Amino acid sequence: MLSLAQRGGRYGILIHWQEREGAEPDYIPINSRFKCVQEAEETLLIDIATNSCKIRIQGDKTAERLFEFPDEERCLGFLAEVQSIQEAQLKSSLPDHKDSASWHQVEKNLPSLLQASPSGALGFEDDFNAMSLEKKRNMQNHQTGSRREPPPPPVPPSRQFHRERESASREQPKVTNTMRKIFLPNTQTGQREGLIKHVLARREKEYVHLENFRFFVGTWNVNGQSPDSSLEPWLACDTEPPDLYCIGFQELDLSTEAFFYFDSSKEQEWLVAVEKSLHPQAKYKKVQMVRLVGMMLLVFARKDQLSNIREIMTESVGTGIMGKMGNKGGVAVRFVFHNTTFCVVNSHLAAHVEDFERRNQDYKDICARMSFVTPDDTLPQLNIMKHDVVIWLGDLNYRLCIPDASEVKSLISKNELQKLLTYDQLNIQRIHKKAFADFTEGEIKFIPTYKYDSKTDRWDSSGKCRVPAWCDRILWRGGNINQLCYRSHMDLKTSDHKPVSALFHIGVKVVDDQRYRKVFEDIVRMMDRMENDFLPSLELSRREFDFENVKFRQLQKQKFQITNNGQVTCHFSFIPKLNDRQYCKPWLRAEPCEGYLEPNESVDISLDVYVSKDSVTLLNSGEDKIEDILVLHLDRGKDYFLTISGSYLPSCFGTSLEALCRMRQPIREVPVTKLIDLGEDSFLEKEKSALQMSILNSEDASEMPLQVPKEIWLLVDHLFKHACHQEDLFQTPGMQEELQQIIDCLDTSIPETIPGSNHSVAEALLIFLEALPEPVICYEMYQRCLDWSHDSRLCRQVISQLPRCHRSVFRYLMSFLRELLKYSEDNNVSATMIATLFTSLLLRPPPNLMAKQTQQDRQRAINFLYGFLLAGDEE
Repeated sequence: MLSLAQRGGRYGILIHWQEREGAEPDYIPINSRFKCVQEAEETLLIDIATNSCKIRIQGDKTAERLFEFPDEERCLGFLAEVQSIQEAQLKSSLPDHKDSASWHQVEKNLPSLLQASPSGALGFEDDFNAMSLEKKRNMQNHQTGSRREPPPPPVPPSRQFHRERESASREQPKVTNTMRKIFLPNTQTGQREGLIKHVLARREKEYVHLENFRFFVGTWNVNGQSPDSSLEPWLACDTEPPDLYCIGFQELDLSTEAFFYFDSSKEQEWLVAVEKSLHPQAKYKKVQMVRLVGMMLLVFARKDQLSNIREIMTESVGTGIMGKMGNKGGVAVRFVFHNTTFCVVNSHLAAHVEDFERRNQDYKDICARMSFVTPDDTLPQLNIMKHDVVIWLGDLNYRLCIPDASEVKSLISKNELQKLLTYDQLNIQRIHKKAFADFTEGEIKFIPTYKYDSKTDRWDSSGKCRVPAWCDRILWRGGNINQLCYRSHMDLKTSDHKPVSALFHIGVKVVDDQRYRKVFEDIVRMMDRMENDFLPSLELSRREFDFENVKFRQLQKQKFQITNNGQVTCHFSFIPKLNDRQYCKPWLRAEPCEGYLEPNESVDISLDVYVSKDSVTLLNSGEDKIEDILVLHLDRGKDYFLTISGSYLPSCFGTSLEALCRMRQPIREVPVTKLIDLGEDSFLEKEKSALQMSILNSEDASEMPLQVPKEIWLLVDHLFKHACHQEDLFQTPGMQEELQQIIDCLDTSIPETIPGSNHSVAEALLIFLEALPEPVICYEMYQRCLDWSHDSRLCRQVISQLPRCHRSVFRYLMSFLRELLKYSEDNNVSATMIATLFTSLLLRPPPNLMAKQTQQDRQRAINFLYGFLLAGDEE
């Protein structure tokens, strides 16, 4: 039994033990260090109504204890009584009473069921029933004579980060699963602080004012050249120095080594050239640099502004072949300047006049895949568009829809630029909302910046005679942005492109400390009045979701709406179930996965199902199913449970070579039970490494397993017949729609011809090899291949020891690639490029060694494959 007891205006809790009759009850004084919190039932797997209530109690010098009340109303009444006692005692400022000899009982027989052993697992970060933050601070001020500062101003929108400390003496608070938000002062009321910061962000206009800063933004495709002159005509062309520079390069390095992520000496050359050419009337310091192959983005700031820049992050996305080769794609830097969030993107999109749809796809891929991971993995990731200001620059490669170069040059000579711009592909795609629909571009008054003979101002005089185009562009989205000028810089002749720049006045939100403090204190007082009078509540439009016919690499979405039907601001988040690390299975995602809602406010949540190479194998084998339960947690409220179900259509992508060699029909025609048996037997076949193996059932007894899977044969045979002369084969990505058609075709039929372009078929082959659960060269052979890569005889010996189907596939692929290299003048394929690309697919390190792979290991693996491309595999 629990009792509240009183003596001389001071209260405490008495714990009476039924099994210890006659023993003195335990006493816990209610003082400034007393904690009492209701426990959220986060571990339930179904959302059921319950009248019971659990609380955790911890005293000054006693361990934490768990009590269960069978009556929720009496439990909540007890909590309210305890809080009112705490608040009254804070006001009285009386010293703690340690003499408990003659306390008298004021409330009788509060039942206590199930006392748990001390755990401390919950902590008290979620204690909303303890004293208010403001009162705690007042008590600390009374004791220490020092005033605690309010937390740093939050940065809207609601995705925020831990602010960097300026003093190591301020400790980082412990963060629990239910504390999904932001920097906290050294206090245990984490959820309360999160709500305060959310309201602060919504009332931001009350304590910020706009102040204009000058931003210089520049872009230049340097065509693999080194700097040969000063960049001041580009970077220091204005009288007044800018406050920040954002400078992007493309084609910084065109070497094969740079193409596959190796270091580039050009990076340092151009960095030094930029640093020497910044405006001479101000001192600058590099804020951040990020590079992906030939794309490099530099951000510089005046030294007197550095202290106002924080939360700097970088990210890169390759949109080349397989969505990761970095010859095309984007790099980005995001940061907070004063109280405004910025994201600067530098991109190089797909080339060639006719490929505007591929450029649109590159743009969409960068937007979808570019996300900034916060240092705290419990916080949500940020995408490009969740920033106040987005600046997008680069060689976007959009051309003119006029095939005749002489006609274009004639219009340029007549200065009829506005007529030409009506044929500009980027303008057309923006009008039709196919790309950059929400962005703004300044008026173009300069002639096209592509293509020139290098070192000159002459238009391209090569045999291809490229049509002039405005490939190099600068766009923006956001408010309070005024473009002062938009221009090209014809004096710089290093490249076949001309550099472009734009100068902006951007209104940045600057915090007024006094006004901020006033708003903060007002919100704290409001929270004190409201937080214990109302509990948060949500209404969900649906809780059951069925995804039918889920396929490999084909996204399905379903939406539902949640509404705050309570009277206080609430914070929701999807949380992991008991013993899970993530809130969902790898093929599922909720967006947004957390957030705040004001009373009567609603938000749509999208549930996305996407089967990638990382999840396809378990689904193919039946070890995983399209089934999951999501826990939507409401701080200080209850949990809501969402049921995910569906059906999955198996794919040859992600299925083992052994199983595929024993399927003569498309995988969708194979019964599920047989697929499971094939998956299990594939392990036996790999271990036996025999030329022949027992057949699955008697009706197949006359059939030998295929030498190579029919899917690999179909893809390679198509490329051999149609793509040996294809320019930039295995270097240009396919189209997503065509890739889906190819995957469906191989899963459902044995086609006479493969649909789609040669580039799409080539990428489908690479995706197939990447998705194999066991690579062509088995994991167990990986280290041996590296150790023996210097000796061609030993390399052949390793291949001879592979299981039959792995050995056959390897030799078949090598034979095709050697044939492909005979036409390198047409297809631009080199042995080094092919070896580097296919090594990452055929000779992968085991998963436990992936993170430990060194550059030397990668080079030895490439050397292993390189020998087969040049010398063959004669036994």
